[in-house]
Amino acid sequence: MLNKIIGFFKKKKLPETKTTEQKDKPVTSSAKKNIQKSNTRSENTRNKPGAKTPNAKQGKPKQVKPKWTPKDLPVKKEEGKIRFYDLPIPNSVQHAIADLGFKYCTPIQAEILPHTLKGKDAIGKAQTGTGKTAAFLLTSLVKIIKDSHKGKRAKGSPHTLIMAPTRELVMQIEKDALALSKYNRTNIVAVYGGMDYQKQISKIKGKYIDIMIATPGRLMDYMQKKLVHLNEVKVFVLDEADRMLDMGFMPDIKRIERKTPRKENRQTMFFSATFPSNIKYIAESWTVDPVIVSIDSEHKEAKDINQVMYIVSDDEKFPLLYNMLKRKDFSKVMIFCNRKDISRKVYDKLSRYGFSTTLLTGDIDQKRRMNRLENFKQGKVKILVATDVAGRGIHIEGVSHVINYNLPEDPEDYVHRIGRTGRAGEIGTSVSFASEGDSFQIPAIEEFLEHKLELTYPEDELLEAIPPLPNRKRSENNRRPPQKKNYRKNYNKGNGKKN
Repeated sequence: MLNKIIGFFKKKKLPETKTTEQKDKPVTSSAKKNIQKSNTRSENTRNKPGAKTPNAKQGKPKQVKPKWTPKDLPVKKEEGKIRFYDLPIPNSVQHAIADLGFKYCTPIQAEILPHTLKGKDAIGKAQTGTGKTAAFLLTSLVKIIKDSHKGKRAKGSPHTLIMAPTRELVMQIEKDALALSKYNRTNIVAVYGGMDYQKQISKIKGKYIDIMIATPGRLMDYMQKKLVHLNEVKVFVLDEADRMLDMGFMPDIKRIERKTPRKENRQTMFFSATFPSNIKYIAESWTVDPVIVSIDSEHKEAKDINQVMYIVSDDEKFPLLYNMLKRKDFSKVMIFCNRKDISRKVYDKLSRYGFSTTLLTGDIDQKRRMNRLENFKQGKVKILVATDVAGRGIHIEGVSHVINYNLPEDPEDYVHRIGRTGRAGEIGTSVSFASEGDSFQIPAIEEFLEHKLELTYPEDELLEAIPPLPNRKRSENNRRPPQKKNYRKNYNKGNGKKN
């Protein structure tokens, strides 16, 4: 058998290689003629019109664009302001910041980012719309980029965990995170209830997760099913921490926090508009030597909001709202009501009068809420009637007016409602209707704001009689289907004959 194998390899010819004798062998006259013919053919084909040359076939070499640097979009230094370029942020993230048009840090960002970018824990207090979200997202992205070379991570275990109280706020943070990480390969996953369960699982199961943004209930569900593990969390963030910890989420938040690494082995950040003493105590117990920053303005509400408080009766509220919307220039309007039934009535009347209106309340399913919110953001709908479900943490650009159809029972909700307008340096207007049913809330609101509100009566033209309410148009879906006639009752059961 061995001899057969040896014989097989002996028979197999190896590829011939030119020896030094073959290389030095002179070229014959017939070979020279063949070489000359091939050269003349190639020249003729090159000279023919439309003939493809090797360069034409390959095309022009692609020009490689130089990498973006802060020098491509310089920002002038201004006294008392910190440029994002002055912070140790990688160019890929700086590029995304420049695309969003951000040049200088807001007060909360200027106070916190120099510390959190070095890995320190933070407790940040600032009013809504001042840039808290960008502060913890930039810190998280820089940390992810730094840790990207530190070996493999477990699947289903996020590097950064961001907790938020509502689905709408989770979606808003996800949108901001995607915008800031557009030049980085970052896997961002949003986890919240009311959406396709299996679709969310497919984004988590067996995947490396850089940033997970979640509501407590759905995250606990995935943790119990062992789809999400928090033992490798490097950055732990609580947004709207006062609402998270003070409004019924405390047990779940504590369980989630215990599943993360010890506070010495992670970076923890708390951000919120308010920090009562009990919430501050919990925040400090979960952090290590945190930098505490409180950005308080002269007034608790944003200074770029013109506030109007109209004294009216309950019967005058809707006529006042109708005349305001008809006579004044509104680009985007958010109308807040205290209860779902009031919101539906206001929405129904405005729709029947022909106003471009949508409704956002807690009992509407998540898919429809997302579509309605997106239509309002894009300007397809001009008026959004909502309960306080939309009052906090949602950033909608270009809201010109906020109308409090009812004064809120909690003074803090007043600040959060009117904070939907006058954001990012824009001028906004808030109008509140104070009737006999809710005017008793004014002293508590003034005490919280630490200044008096100017009360006024609306102009006569705003209280003019409005047209009769049009009849509700019956849509195809609401029409009663044709009733089938019951012929059996006209026949005798025994013989099948008519009576």
